Amino acid sequence: MENRIPMIGDQFPEVELQTTLGKMKLPKAFEGKWFILFSHPADFTPVCTTEFVAFQKRYEEFKSLNTELIGLSIDQVFSHIKWVEWIKDNLDVQIEFPIIADHGDFAKMMGLVHPSKGFNTVRAVYFVDPTGKIRAILFYPQEIGRNFDELLRMIKAFQVSDANGVAMPANWPNNEMIGDKVIVPPATDFKAAQYKKSRYQNYDWWFCYKEVGQE
Repeated sequence: MENRIPMIGDQFPEVELQTTLGKMKLPKAFEGKWFILFSHPADFTPVCTTEFVAFQKRYEEFKSLNTELIGLSIDQVFSHIKWVEWIKDNLDVQIEFPIIADHGDFAKMMGLVHPSKGFNTVRAVYFVDPTGKIRAILFYPQEIGRNFDELLRMIKAFQVSDANGVAMPANWPNNEMIGDKVIVPPATDFKAAQYKKSRYQNYDWWFCYKEVGQE
């Protein structure tokens, strides 16, 4: 792989990493599934604790979408284990997904350590599809926790988009203009433009939309 951080459209790098569930090879461990790799600045910190609880509360829904979760920070594995135990003992939430114990090399390779934020990882999210391709990357600063319903929405949107060859409008499935409908790919010639305008609901030939599943 080139000496640069992975980008959207790249294959996820092949690595073997230590996690709270043992050593795992990525992306092979999740072959045939979507997975979300997310980094957090540090164990035993308030915002990160709220994020792990939020992910665990939605874990079954992610799994129902053929999606696995895996966390990461530059902490040793015993720190992760103790933190998971603390969450269970004090919040009655059992963290079931693995957490990578990184010494910093993998985090730096993935672009998760930003110089202005010290040596901790930022709150990054990598969406990886069943072929091992990176489909989206999100970065949040350390001081702002993520919106986990948005991460679920993105997985659902990717799967609908891939299955139907469509694009998703803003705030889908609650778009202000077309509701839960999806956007038809734009025409590439005059004949196709006229055809799509006559076949689908539209604002114009370049903005046609339809119900999910409509041919």
